[in-house]
Amino acid sequence: MRSALFDGVSRGALLALALVFAVLLAAPYIVNSYLISILITILFYAYVGQAWNIMMGFAGQLSLGHALYVGLGSYASAALYVKFGVTPWLGLWLSVAVSALAGAVIGFLAFRFGVSGVYFAILTIAFAEFARIGFEHFRYVEGTSGLFLKVENYQQNDLLNLRGSPTMFYYLLLAMTVAAFIACRLLLRSRAGYYWQAIRESPEAAEALGINTFAYKMYAVVLSAAMTSLGGVIYAFYYNNLFPHEVFGINRSIEIILGPIIGGIGTLVGPVVGAFVLTGLAEGLRDVMLRLGIDLPGVKQVFYGFCLLLVVMFLPEGIWPRIKKWLKLDAKGGA
Repeated sequence: MRSALFDGVSRGALLALALVFAVLLAAPYIVNSYLISILITILFYAYVGQAWNIMMGFAGQLSLGHALYVGLGSYASAALYVKFGVTPWLGLWLSVAVSALAGAVIGFLAFRFGVSGVYFAILTIAFAEFARIGFEHFRYVEGTSGLFLKVENYQQNDLLNLRGSPTMFYYLLLAMTVAAFIACRLLLRSRAGYYWQAIRESPEAAEALGINTFAYKMYAVVLSAAMTSLGGVIYAFYYNNLFPHEVFGINRSIEIILGPIIGGIGTLVGPVVGAFVLTGLAEGLRDVMLRLGIDLPGVKQVFYGFCLLLVVMFLPEGIWPRIKKWLKLDAKGGA
């Protein structure tokens, strides 16, 4: 495992990762509560972006409906907690199971009947929209009125029930992001990772070489869905309220995929860098405009579109490959 993690990674890259990790560990002691809330948002999108990257960046299966798994994960754990008092650490197993099953159904329908490319992307949007409409009429979880979680001891950290300060959620998301980064690194260096990359480059050639493309595409979809649902659990217990149009909406799906696209699809660092750049700049822009007394609804979406346009035109591989080149970090590790 040690060789799989570090082979092909330069000493400079390791030092840079260690420095970034040390800064992130110390951040709650340096920055104010507002910046902590922004860092939580960044880490959330870095984590779910990494999960989405498994499906698209590694295996080449474009999903535009990943909000489905955020929504299923968040509603499953939150409903168990609100209705039955089940701790989220137990509830997350249901979240993972439900999301993985949803991913398996979508994957089976698509890959069994040869649905791919843009049609597969449309299928994922359709399932997310079906879920949104369904949950808007699902009275057991309060429909459009929203499902709310009680905040009883906000000043005291209760890790067992995920009740506590933003700093607790920050460190939790930081740990999840690091774990996802390491897991994806190991996956890329595994047989499944090599098979996924072969399928991404040419499904026909991969199949001709004897790779079971149906099975490995299914693995990618189910794993990505399960990982994304864990992000949904944290989302539910951090924000303490769930509305179908927010967690299942197409805007959520777009925000999930923008980080990896702008950072660099198929790279390990790209989703993290993309989340930092995109969310950081968007929040900075919003803050500056509010200080100037300008409140324009939808300005964040316009900004996202502008950033995406610039990256597509000038950095189609994302900004991380260019940064890596500037910093002269080793390219052999595929980071």
